[in-house]
Amino acid sequence: MFKNVFGTGFLVRTAHVILTWVITLILFLHDTDLRKQEENGEFLQPVLFVLLVLVSVLLYFAVSLMDPGFILSDSDAKFTIGISEEQQEMIPQTSKALRQRRCGFCLLQQPMRAKHCQTCKHCVRRYDHHCPWIENCVGERNHRWFILYLGVQLLALLWGLHMAWSGFTYAPTWKMWFQQNSFLLTAFSLVAVFSVVVVLLLGSHIYLVSLNTTTWEFMSRHRISYLKHCGVDENPFDQGILRNLWGFFCVCHTIVWEKVYFREGSDPV
Repeated sequence: MFKNVFGTGFLVRTAHVILTWVITLILFLHDTDLRKQEENGEFLQPVLFVLLVLVSVLLYFAVSLMDPGFILSDSDAKFTIGISEEQQEMIPQTSKALRQRRCGFCLLQQPMRAKHCQTCKHCVRRYDHHCPWIENCVGERNHRWFILYLGVQLLALLWGLHMAWSGFTYAPTWKMWFQQNSFLLTAFSLVAVFSVVVVLLLGSHIYLVSLNTTTWEFMSRHRISYLKHCGVDENPFDQGILRNLWGFFCVCHTIVWEKVYFREGSDPV
């Protein structure tokens, strides 16, 4: 279920951990609210902040090392379960190859919404994208954990941004100010940039999840066999915002997307 921590992406994961704890250390070494509370014997917020950072790091490793939904054999790609012959005939002529689609790289059958990742060398169920920061694909099994990680990471970043701002000290000249606050300013700038990136990522993923579409489908629908015949605003997997969110965050079993495609078995939640 999990990849080797010392395998592919080891340097990226190491850089992430080192950068995270170096910035945390800078926040405690400078005259920030965290340090003031620690010196005054008020340990609640400093401990909560460290725990939040620790949870974000653990979630990062979980998402980075988790199997995103690799298809390792044809038995993993039983994608016609529950689809009657009558329904198979309903598939448009432009996408009939979906019924017997095989990956051109790993030669395994691909269920609907799967895609081959040339970086990971595997087909991935409900493929969203390959994330270079976690050095792993985001797919059916780890997508919700990826969003949870982004949420926790955003909380830690915004809190760190506030703490860094509280630590800037006054100086009579700009030169002296930069000398006194250079490390803290660097940490503040990095946290600010990461905060913007995470806000954009989290917002875009929640938006796409609410539509029951993936980054790959959103960006390349004109090239995807089961979507290119659909209208610009048509999404065969969209079941409404609430049901899309419920299915994404609360349904843990493997979904046969062909059933959703034909609107079969879609009882109200």
